[in-house]
Amino acid sequence: GCNNIKIEVRIRNMNLAIIGATGNVGRKTIEILENSKIKIDKLFLVASKKSAGKKIKFKNQNLSVVPLEKFDFSKAKISFFAAGSQIAKKWVKKASKKTIVIDNSKFFRMKKEIPLVVPEVNPETLKAHKNIISNPNCSTIQMVMVLKPLHKIYGIKRVIVSTYQAVSGAGKSSMDELLNQTKKFFTKKKIKSKNFTKQIAFNAIPHIDIFSEDGYTKEEMKMINETKKILDKNINVTATCVRIPVMVSHAESVNVEFEKEYTLEKVVNLLNNADGCKVVNDQRDGGYITQLDAEGKDETFISRIRVDNTNKKAINLWIVSDNLLRGAALNAVEIAEAYIKTKE
Repeated sequence: GCNNIKIEVRIRNMNLAIIGATGNVGRKTIEILENSKIKIDKLFLVASKKSAGKKIKFKNQNLSVVPLEKFDFSKAKISFFAAGSQIAKKWVKKASKKTIVIDNSKFFRMKKEIPLVVPEVNPETLKAHKNIISNPNCSTIQMVMVLKPLHKIYGIKRVIVSTYQAVSGAGKSSMDELLNQTKKFFTKKKIKSKNFTKQIAFNAIPHIDIFSEDGYTKEEMKMINETKKILDKNINVTATCVRIPVMVSHAESVNVEFEKEYTLEKVVNLLNNADGCKVVNDQRDGGYITQLDAEGKDETFISRIRVDNTNKKAINLWIVSDNLLRGAALNAVEIAEAYIKTKE
């Protein structure tokens, strides 16, 4: 039998496009595609009119940014949208008639017919795509990567999460605001807030995205609803999302309650073997991962693993991951790679 010979099928002219190529996530996507296994023939960089003509380096070429209004989507097999909800709302449906769209915004995530995918967690949902695939929220992605292997063995009943989120999650101008406010703080100048509702330098703001009627913010609701959609609709999730003066990487303090009793040793083992996860859990000074440590790394890190001393079926975890990489660009590229595999 020659069944065991795997034939590598190269998808002919794998042309890709990045919409929002000049933004935080767009640039990270370009970086990741540099080292991706996808054989790229042509990469189209697309952005707003004001960025048109900008040159960006990719694999020893200088590529020119083209304006969105003029781009012909039939040129790309897969298009990454990294340009926010308004652009997604206006362009994705149109584009999806000519290209497969992987969208980073929140716009399509909760639509029933659209797969919401973390390749390490629920790759099987890719099969149902109708040319639009949604990339989950950054803070959701890192959490479900850790919850998935635990849910499989112990059954997760309830999750309580508090996040410590970096300003890069709110875009380039928010990163600039943190830097500018920090400078003003040291030179004793008056600090004004533009992108945030309060001063972000030397402060923590318990408010990300807009408020819903029930007092939760949209970011909190995203974590709740997306976790249910990706993992299991029966898991109870409650969240508090906080913006802190850190540039890159989100951290989360997560309390997970299981249906069954567990041992710490087995949990650590499961997480160490989980795709894309890495345990750094030494009970000593510095024996844990911080947001700075995670920056520029692909893994989702888990530290401070300990038994909840009020409930022997619950556990406390500290989860840290680069929000621009794992939480956006890397996940999007992995979705593309997983999609291509299904076609081989």
